[in-house]
Amino acid sequence: METKENTLGTEQVGKLMVKFAVPSIIAMLVGALYNIVDQFFIGQAVGTDGNAATNIAFPLSTMCISLSLMFGVGGASCYNLSLGEGDREKAPFYIGNSFVMLGASGLLLCLITELLLTPMLIFFGSPDRILPYAQEYVGITAFGFPFLILATGGGHLIRADGSPGMTMFCNIIGAVVNTGLDALFVFGFNWGMSGAAAATIIGQVVSALIVAWYVFFRFKSSKLTKEHFIPAAKHITRIVSIGLASFFNQISMMIVQIVVNNELKYYGSLSEYGDSIPLAAAGIIMKVNQIVFSFVIGLGQGSQPIESFNYGARKYDRVRKALLMASAASIVIASVALATFQIMPREILSMFGTGSEEYFTFGEKFFRIFLLCLPIVSIQPVASTFFTSIGKPIKGILLSLTRQILFFLPLIVILPLFMGIEGILYSGPAADTLSGITTIIMVLLEFRAMKKLAES
Repeated sequence: METKENTLGTEQVGKLMVKFAVPSIIAMLVGALYNIVDQFFIGQAVGTDGNAATNIAFPLSTMCISLSLMFGVGGASCYNLSLGEGDREKAPFYIGNSFVMLGASGLLLCLITELLLTPMLIFFGSPDRILPYAQEYVGITAFGFPFLILATGGGHLIRADGSPGMTMFCNIIGAVVNTGLDALFVFGFNWGMSGAAAATIIGQVVSALIVAWYVFFRFKSSKLTKEHFIPAAKHITRIVSIGLASFFNQISMMIVQIVVNNELKYYGSLSEYGDSIPLAAAGIIMKVNQIVFSFVIGLGQGSQPIESFNYGARKYDRVRKALLMASAASIVIASVALATFQIMPREILSMFGTGSEEYFTFGEKFFRIFLLCLPIVSIQPVASTFFTSIGKPIKGILLSLTRQILFFLPLIVILPLFMGIEGILYSGPAADTLSGITTIIMVLLEFRAMKKLAES
């Protein structure tokens, strides 16, 4: 325990970033592969309608991630802050309470989804022709929500224990199982959408079981006992308050996904593309973009233990350095992704099945226009996690809402009124620019506040 604390507070920040960020990135990438793999096999076996159905279902995946981040990041941040402040007695309660809430929230979301499946999918923007595919897929994957949330959120708790490699391992095992069974169920047994959904659930169950095993039997920096897993309002309230920034970031993304789906459905029906082509192309592009943000979010999550511990220990120079390193790396990665999307959008789309010329034309436009300002917005998730890590959830929540709700949502409603379906595409770079500027201003102000704290 003492060694771990000294390491977070004394080892070179660059080495710590590599230690924590690289496994976090790999874990996020593997998590993104769950959606990408399904998209690949469904696109090859079912076609454009299957791809459109997975896009309709995507808001529910985002809801799962939002719950896992609220309790996972919230619990991990509270745990590391408490250790940094020297409160070792209180710290393990945050781990136990977080673990329980992850499982409980997953069960609740599963129940709600199964009870309200059809109206929920229609609300998400499903056209009549796509609805049966979406019902088949979500009706099965909903049973995996508790395992997905537990595996994803539990990974943050394991990382807070100083074992980012184990978090990576949990995700990799689940993804390998999912990919292997996808090939068997979809191509071997010809189970289509149901096969992809079943493979996803089994992979999630495997990951969740490994997470549970670690938390119960291998947690090393604190001794976890039965009392730590008894829900207590004071601990859950603190966890939620810290994790709300990450939660709202994902919820805002989910709201935007739903609005975008309905906008694509409506304006697509008025265009040469129809209502299904925009939904299918947008679904692929959003999930490919999720790979980019797996790097970005992984960098933010990897810096979280460093920022939390050192802020609690009042080593503000190390906090600043961790954030700046994560931000710089995010910009570089997003710039490489932007160049790739500009040069070879058709080749990327072709990986997920065939389609009409109109499908590829719209997909190429979406890639090149919608993601044009990817580098500047890449620092927003890193900065949002930073505010959460230092125990300032209100600022984290505000920053989480800037891109999706304050900027993107109004633009995506207003611009199509004048530009048709292309207004949806141009709303992306406009919102990204505004959000990036806001992020830079908020971070600079926080750096000034930390400088005053250090001087005092």
